[in-house]
Amino acid sequence: MNYDVIIIGAGLGGLTAGAKLARSGKKVLLVEQHNIPGGCATTFKRKEFTVEVGLHEMDGLDDLDTKKAIFENLDVFNNIELIRLPEFYRFISPNIDFVMPDDAEKATAKLTKKFPREEKGIKNYFKQIRGIRKEIPKLPRSKFWQTVLFPIYPLLFPFVVRNAKKSIGGFLDKIIKDDDLKLLLTANLGYFHDDPYSMAMLYFATAQDAYYAGSWYIKGGSQKLSDYLASCITNNGGEIVYRHLVEQIIVEDGKATGVVYRKKSKKETAHITAKAAHIIANNAVPLLSKMLPEESSQKLEEQIKRLENSCSVITLYLGFSKSPKALGNKYYSTFMANPDVKNQIDFAEDLKHSGFDKRQLIFVDYSQIDSGLAPEGKALGVLATSDYGKDWENLSREEYKAKKEKVSQVLIARLEKLIPGITAHIEYYELATAKTVERFTMNPGGAVYGFSQTPAQGGANRFGTKLPIKNLHIASAWGFPGGGFTGAIISGFLTSLKIK
Repeated sequence: MNYDVIIIGAGLGGLTAGAKLARSGKKVLLVEQHNIPGGCATTFKRKEFTVEVGLHEMDGLDDLDTKKAIFENLDVFNNIELIRLPEFYRFISPNIDFVMPDDAEKATAKLTKKFPREEKGIKNYFKQIRGIRKEIPKLPRSKFWQTVLFPIYPLLFPFVVRNAKKSIGGFLDKIIKDDDLKLLLTANLGYFHDDPYSMAMLYFATAQDAYYAGSWYIKGGSQKLSDYLASCITNNGGEIVYRHLVEQIIVEDGKATGVVYRKKSKKETAHITAKAAHIIANNAVPLLSKMLPEESSQKLEEQIKRLENSCSVITLYLGFSKSPKALGNKYYSTFMANPDVKNQIDFAEDLKHSGFDKRQLIFVDYSQIDSGLAPEGKALGVLATSDYGKDWENLSREEYKAKKEKVSQVLIARLEKLIPGITAHIEYYELATAKTVERFTMNPGGAVYGFSQTPAQGGANRFGTKLPIKNLHIASAWGFPGGGFTGAIISGFLTSLKIK
């Protein structure tokens, strides 16, 4: 079987690339190990609830957002329904109970009123993140123009150059004194990373400024977007093969020329060979190396051996017989800080090491909008925080199940403190750990954001611009520009543009 392009994996990066290429007339084959498309952009059914796997809120969609142009190009806006969220987030700590607007001007005014002595730093913060977001898309991608323009980068891209090697934690320490304000501004750090002092300023600023331009949810769940992108492939002559696993990338004369795959359920199943001029990897880069011939595998292993993988996420899915909104909850997303966290150093330790009884936690209440996830009068919600695959290793099946139940009860107890009486209305709950993420996406350790968003690994220096094999491309959170829904979508689209 011969194709123009073969895509390994149906996450958002692979789906976006496949949709664009199929609509452009390319013959596309996409091979996905799961039984549905989407990766973390999926839903599943439990009782009367449509359970959202990964999407809390989608950023941007203003004129500065590259994703908006991609959605227009792929006719996404006419095929999914987007709901504007009422605010960015609520943040609760021992010293603060603050609702952050998803508008930069309103946020600046409200923050300045709350922290009048920090007015200069607040205005500087918003100036820097907006400046970075404006400049990042203009950075030249070709080696030629990078070389030619590099001497005048400080003139062309002053915000990027000024912040290229900074962390968001280090940046805030220089412009703001109030520790509560710093924690408030990075309340949603877990959307990207787990440590403000190793979170790349460039990546944080680009994503965060987009949230201040608007926050959105896909009515009916993120599966709607994934299904639409998949339909773009199949409706334009492409093929998607589910429940199949790619085991080998064929390399001839230094070029990727095909793949070998089989049914995932049985190892003895006959192998299928498919050839193509281009191969797009939507799977984890560490797994990609295991699919290559020895020499190419060693080269890729050498490239990535010093790169750190991101954290994972633990999520408690909750189905309510009565909506949290009806019980008095007023906000879509609420971050509950660890009461012991006093500054950003504490925050980094909290996300990595605190027990689930204290670790900063977000509650997303889908009943605040017409989400389409639950029947009338009922509601879906999720509790989520950082997680790590190593914390779930070496457990028997019974031990794993018992630990999940213990963590679930700890998280539910914390939700009860936030919304008294809500426990009595929980009719369904289910915990997904880092191991769950790894099982369904095959990302090592459940690394939902690919490689960590550090200054060395993030922003314009992101891994994935060059692989040791020609015609092999990365379209995922593991490549440029990085993790998250937006990062994966942009990665997929940029990859499709490379293929003529």
